[in-house]
Amino acid sequence: MGEAKRRKELGLPPREKPIMLPKLDKESIKKKVRSTLYKYPIIPFLFYGAAILVLIVGIIYVIKFYKLI
Repeated sequence: MGEAKRRKELGLPPREKPIMLPKLDKESIKKKVRSTLYKYPIIPFLFYGAAILVLIVGIIYVIKFYKLI
């Protein structure tokens, strides 16, 4: 028997939901991100450079690990 049925038979009210998460305001987040990117336009280039660097280092590590060269 489930908890909901047991509570109903005992005459108890339904269980309270424990936590209500706050709603995110997507528009304000978008505005903050855009204003930051307009203020510092180098940020996307840094992220792309870091991603490419990680990929290159990962490929070199795999090549050395499996002794492909």
